Amino acid sequence: MVTLRQLKYLSALARHGHFGRAAEDCAVTQPALSMQIRDLEKTLGVALVERRPGEVTLTDAGREIARRGDEVLAKSRDLMDFARHRGQPLTGRMQLGLIPSLAPYLLPKILPDLQAHFPDLRLEVRETQTRQLLDEIKSGALDCAMLALPVHESEIETAHLFDDPFLLAIPACDRRDAAARVAAHDIDQSRLILLEDGHCLRDQALAFCATAQPARPNGPTAGGMTFGASSLATVMQMVANGYGITLIPQIATDVELRDDRVTMLRFEEPQPGRSIGLVYRRTSPRKQDFRALSELVKDAFAPRRETTTGG
Repeated sequence: MVTLRQLKYLSALARHGHFGRAAEDCAVTQPALSMQIRDLEKTLGVALVERRPGEVTLTDAGREIARRGDEVLAKSRDLMDFARHRGQPLTGRMQLGLIPSLAPYLLPKILPDLQAHFPDLRLEVRETQTRQLLDEIKSGALDCAMLALPVHESEIETAHLFDDPFLLAIPACDRRDAAARVAAHDIDQSRLILLEDGHCLRDQALAFCATAQPARPNGPTAGGMTFGASSLATVMQMVANGYGITLIPQIATDVELRDDRVTMLRFEEPQPGRSIGLVYRRTSPRKQDFRALSELVKDAFAPRRETTTGG
């Protein structure tokens, strides 16, 4: 008989493509995981993986069974959640995902309130890019995530939390009036420094800039150097040192705007920005928890404080 443990191990193997990393993710030994995969292949009567030195590739059947197995695991998780969370909201374990351009700025604002009002909540946080978060929500590896909307996934339900305007960060040596408003056509895209591919903030910034002129096809450059950043802190240091300009979410300014070598400029109306939301499986029984979490976040970010200067 196929077991949930076997499906869990196959799911991990599909994500990591490596027996060692999959075993580490599942907190078991590599031989134990490999044996369970072989038992699953024997039970189903089909080869699930192609074993090669240093890597593992799932067969066509393996990929389809892993996909169907993820659905079974998600429904099993929903069943357990239904039984465990019928009382007070936000109790027990909750696995929350956040995108990197949100996590370090949002968590410090909401964690004290979560601990104060929901002391029985055991929060586990995962920070990664949007695509990975959505995949892990659908597989049941995460309960919910906070990221930029919209999300076009039929299995995913969303709840709007707050709007996060963008500001233009420029080197203070550019000597621009910090009270002046700027427009998309004011942005010199040859100086634009953005996060590397895969970050939704990069796509949102380029989409706004494209309203005035075509977006640059290549990755971010700085002073003639090709540059790929994975954090806003790195991008802001590049701006502070005069290598270019960037769009930064308002939520990040309290943390990242600590250098008098950077000036922040606000955009003309309608201001560009992003909509932050809570996303979760449509079939999850933890809607009461998600409503409580949403209300707490909304309270923490309303009313929003405007930041207009920096340097």
